Amino acid sequence: MDGIYRSRVALALVSMGVFAALWQAIVWIGGYPGFILPSPLAVALRWGELLANGTLWWHMRVTLTEILIGLGLGTVIATLLGYVIAHSPLAEQLLSPFIVASQSVPTVAIAPLLVIWFGSGILSKILVCALIVFFPILVNTVVGVRGVGEELRDLMRTLEASRWQMVWMLEVPAALPTLLGGLKVGATLAVIGAVVGEFVAADQGLGYLLKQGQQVYDTAQVFVGIGTLVILAQALYGTVAVAERRLLRWRQTESK
Repeated sequence: MDGIYRSRVALALVSMGVFAALWQAIVWIGGYPGFILPSPLAVALRWGELLANGTLWWHMRVTLTEILIGLGLGTVIATLLGYVIAHSPLAEQLLSPFIVASQSVPTVAIAPLLVIWFGSGILSKILVCALIVFFPILVNTVVGVRGVGEELRDLMRTLEASRWQMVWMLEVPAALPTLLGGLKVGATLAVIGAVVGEFVAADQGLGYLLKQGQQVYDTAQVFVGIGTLVILAQALYGTVAVAERRLLRWRQTESK
């Protein structure tokens, strides 16, 4: 396992080195000025500067707070509502038009309304994050719960399992792989939601840092913001992936 991990890390480092070399070659060959396409070294220096003076840490902390709270809120609401829909055709008929309608409108169009209603503070950004992660987690919850075999439900009823035993001992373990798949998608989408909210109205956060760099043609700062968002998204996705491996370890044991 350690060998596989080391090979993946080595491959990632090699690919990053190749990417940086190609980037630098494009800058040299094209002769682009720094405000159009800064070199990797210029971006690295700007990154170090923003880290050293604490600016990047501050904005990253704000954005990460919005992401985590929004992801948690959206996950809880989507999971509970998805469970209800999975068991109630009437609830599905009543709620589906509204759920689909909420997803047919781009989040960037809804974000200004949330800012008007809830202000330009952190609450509106949290709601944007929750809204953007809601649909994939909801759909995966419905699919996961409905995917539980009817023969397993009959077995639980034969054993006179209570409603809560049915949920925690059958439905949750059986639906967990699908639920975690939706959570991995939601974790990356939450980063997009936070940035969209900060683009609309904010005076802090990585979205604000990106917008500030764009306004003063500090393209290196824009690249720093983009790179930090990529790191956050990768970290969140990786955290869910690690949790998935640990929570579903029983499946690997059964397959052996």
